[in-house]
Amino acid sequence: MIRVLLADDEAMIRAGVAAILASDEEIEVVAEAPDGAEAVALAQAHRPDVALLDIRMPRMDGLAAAAEIRRTVPGTAVSMLTTFDEDEYVMRALAEGANGFMLKAADPREFVIGVRALAEGAAFLSPRIAQRVIAKMGAAGLTRRTPGLDRIGVLTPREQEVLGLLGEGLSNHDIAGRLFLSEGTVKGYVSAILTRLGLQNRVQAAILAYESGLVTRP
Repeated sequence: MIRVLLADDEAMIRAGVAAILASDEEIEVVAEAPDGAEAVALAQAHRPDVALLDIRMPRMDGLAAAAEIRRTVPGTAVSMLTTFDEDEYVMRALAEGANGFMLKAADPREFVIGVRALAEGAAFLSPRIAQRVIAKMGAAGLTRRTPGLDRIGVLTPREQEVLGLLGEGLSNHDIAGRLFLSEGTVKGYVSAILTRLGLQNRVQAAILAYESGLVTRP
């Protein structure tokens, strides 16, 4: 069973997302919070597999709550819930190591797919969010193919192959199947990639995969 914490200051949003997740018999919403401070407390009490946090919440916003959950409950994957007018917050969350981003107005199936991916150790970016993040990085002059290629030059060909699959949003299980490797071997590759490139998590690795041209489509 995948255990989920859901935090949003709008009761209707919490009810809607919870109902969507309840459609999957392997997902259980174990706690709901109306603000960031309560979300942190509930995460520490329940230790969920996945925490879905609205970015804008009272008492403690989603970014601060995400940082505190990552610090005190490192086994919990954190995804931000966002809307299109919050690009600046998305970029900040990415820099601080969020595991995923989900768009509130997205196809409901994305919530189930995203939660499953996060629980399996993969990153998950709503495709529309991924497009905006990458476009914004490009507009800011951060997405440049040559620097990206320079960074991944320290990786072996196999590690670059794994990085490209990370960029496609594949879990360790899926990568293992694609490359005919064991999941333990893939986990070792992922850990080595993050360490050698100085990245915090798979989301940042996915962005670098786009920057370097290993993946060309969100």
